[in-house]
Amino acid sequence: MNPALPKNIEKLHESRKGGVKVIITYASAGAGHFKAAEAIYDCFKKQHKEIDVEIVDILKKTNVLFRLSYTLGYSFLINHAVFLWRLAFLATYVGFLRRFTRPIALVINRLNAKSLSWFLEQESPDFVISTHFLPSEISARLKKTGKINSKIISVVTDFGIHPFWISRGTDIYIVASDYTKEQLIKEGIEEDGIKVLGIPVHSKFLGQFEKASLCKKLGIVPDRFTVLLVIGSFGIGPIEEIVGLLHREAQVLVICAKNRNLFKKLKNKKYPNLTVLGFVENVQELMAVSDVIITKPGGMTVSELLAMELVPIFISAIPGQETANAEVMKNYGIGITADNPGDVRDAVIGLRNNPDKLEVMREKIRMIKRPFAAEEICNVVCSNSIGAGS
Repeated sequence: MNPALPKNIEKLHESRKGGVKVIITYASAGAGHFKAAEAIYDCFKKQHKEIDVEIVDILKKTNVLFRLSYTLGYSFLINHAVFLWRLAFLATYVGFLRRFTRPIALVINRLNAKSLSWFLEQESPDFVISTHFLPSEISARLKKTGKINSKIISVVTDFGIHPFWISRGTDIYIVASDYTKEQLIKEGIEEDGIKVLGIPVHSKFLGQFEKASLCKKLGIVPDRFTVLLVIGSFGIGPIEEIVGLLHREAQVLVICAKNRNLFKKLKNKKYPNLTVLGFVENVQELMAVSDVIITKPGGMTVSELLAMELVPIFISAIPGQETANAEVMKNYGIGITADNPGDVRDAVIGLRNNPDKLEVMREKIRMIKRPFAAEEICNVVCSNSIGAGS
């Protein structure tokens, strides 16, 4: 046992009698961080029942104002003041500006996340796995000051790297692609501490799908070119215009999620070749019957569509990480970024009329997809568990 650790932490480790404790942390600001954490948690529960694992929304361990700034504040900026979001991203990303903004952010986070720090100190887990940069930062600081002795694993949930993800004291960075790894190395992270395993996705995206039977189940035509349109949790984008241009060109499936207003509007259009859905639990089946997906380039969304080998057309990217995700896919020769509804229509028609181009993109997806990230992350923990908890 580390002699520098407080006695209460030593006693806690002793009480586990050799068991390994893992805390998986995420922030409920956007669905992607939770989905990644949930995928890892489920994998532990199914395949490594000997490990004591807990999943924690870190925003519940911060004060109310800070929590609202992460949830409602983020939603407001993305929907109503995206230019402010762009400025905030640049201020924390650009090299000479981050020298000033990063220290300020560190102080704000520490002041508002005292309950999280206390929780981690009390639990003193053997491993902290984070799918959001804030708990990685807090955990790394606690480790540097000798308050915990955990191995810290940061699971980066985008294909680009924002500087907030970089916390000295992190043991392992899990990243989505070789490009992401290169960006971390440029930021000064040692190559040995980076593993290219992918962004964890739910196991439902890893199954085998029989298209004909699924089409029958879903009530759609199996031999018609099919486009899946997913608007995301913020409902951003010219969805009505896109649907109006596409319903004569392809079979269109639209997932409106919780946007009831959009759902009613599209239903009332009574377009042919259009299926309008609300919140669904079977998105993997809808992906399996589709030829193309139109969506925002969130890190989790990209990881899911790669797992399903579904060619993307990206729309309405949020400045910063989403634009970076789209750019990385473009560099790999995967997907198309459309700036307006007309571009979306042209992209769909181009792919529909050129099946060879579509297959080339699918082949490139097969080369970079990493659908078993959750399982591999669990294996990383297990391989590093020798001596932990004792």
